[in-house]
Amino acid sequence: MIKTTNKVIYSGIWFTISNFLMKTVGFITTPVFTRLLSKSEFGEFNNLQTWLILLTYITSLNLEGSLIRAVHEFKEDIDEYVSSMMMLGIISTSIWWLTFNLFYDFFNKVLYINRLYINCMFLYLICCPGVNLFQNLERYKYKYKWTVAINLTISIGASLLSVLFVCFGANKLSGRIIGYIMPTIIVGIMIYLYYFIKIKKIRFSYWKYVLPIILPYIPHLLSMSLLSNIDRVMIRKICGTEAVALYSLAYICGMIITMLVSSINSAFAPWLAEKLKIADYEIIRKVSFPYVAIFSYFAIGCVLVSPEILFLLGGYEYAEAIYVIPPVSAGCLMQFIYCMYVNVEQYSKKTMGMAFASIIAASVNYILNLIFIPQYGYIAAAYTTFMGYFVLLILHIFLVYKIGLIKIYDNKKICISVIAAVISIFSVSFIIKYYIIRYFILIGFILVGFYIIYREKEKLVIFRKSER
Repeated sequence: MIKTTNKVIYSGIWFTISNFLMKTVGFITTPVFTRLLSKSEFGEFNNLQTWLILLTYITSLNLEGSLIRAVHEFKEDIDEYVSSMMMLGIISTSIWWLTFNLFYDFFNKVLYINRLYINCMFLYLICCPGVNLFQNLERYKYKYKWTVAINLTISIGASLLSVLFVCFGANKLSGRIIGYIMPTIIVGIMIYLYYFIKIKKIRFSYWKYVLPIILPYIPHLLSMSLLSNIDRVMIRKICGTEAVALYSLAYICGMIITMLVSSINSAFAPWLAEKLKIADYEIIRKVSFPYVAIFSYFAIGCVLVSPEILFLLGGYEYAEAIYVIPPVSAGCLMQFIYCMYVNVEQYSKKTMGMAFASIIAASVNYILNLIFIPQYGYIAAAYTTFMGYFVLLILHIFLVYKIGLIKIYDNKKICISVIAAVISIFSVSFIIKYYIIRYFILIGFILVGFYIIYREKEKLVIFRKSER
């Protein structure tokens, strides 16, 4: 048991570090692209990236989401299961690829993307199921070496190739897009070759197993993607590409927190599944509050240093976007909390309610965008997205309550922590340009953090003992 716990902790740390490093590489090169590309080109790339995220959920069916149960139900034949899912993902994406080309005139009016770039997108999309399934399987096996290697290869490769193609290519926008997608395509092809040579059998029974679980989950994922990305699509239509550039860069700053969400959840979800399997609810409840409190602390800290991050990434040209970061950060905090409840719903295979919750939240965001973006511009989109995430959190708490597992988390303390964090984040908006005041608060904030760590260090020892 001690060996297993250490393996979980060790792999979780490496998954978090690798995901963090993967995103960090993107942050490092962002200042290069904001200076090499015009605002219009930077906005166009972010529009394409937004649609790429949206289409990923539709075309690939998010088959990796089924692994949270499949690794336990098909433990002896998990490689055959993954190989079957890869083929299903390829077929699904190919059908969508053909559809987009047959009805290009219609899709061009919706996406504002030309045919060449659409086909580049689908080359990327057809390789995504392979990469995602392989990496998620490695996580559930608590193996990290290949995941770390792939993450760094894709992120570093995409950044380096993009810089080279932008600097030396004839078309800067094309260079940015091709450099971004090429590493994923290469890695995806290698994974497909490995699996289809090693595992020569595709079981249709696995397709029959997965589709009832995954298909109700697709509206949830699509709605979730719309919730976090429809703002840029609507800003592009209402305010233009330069407004998309300003909003996107500010969103990238706030995405430091989202980056941590995905990194931590990739380690937390397998751990949670293990504890739910053996009904060890006491340890889940014990961990839930400090888990949320630590993340909330980090979110507030990111907002306090956000003007410096924005200046580093974009310079004075993007300074007006500073007021986007607090609501984006608050929305990321909501996203972190609801992921805890989504993990429970996924494990319980109760995905239908998730779809309805996401559709409702995305609809709220869309309606608020229609009302407030024309009146207040792109900054309003950050606040409407936060409201969408808040609605989503409430709905997921209700869904877990209906499942009967609401008490596995320390909900009262979590709510207090979240409310305090959101108030703190929005309060920073009022002093964000008063640098001396903000620096004094930041120093005090850091000192308080160190004091709490020192005071609570004994509990870390107790936690490790309880895990054993």
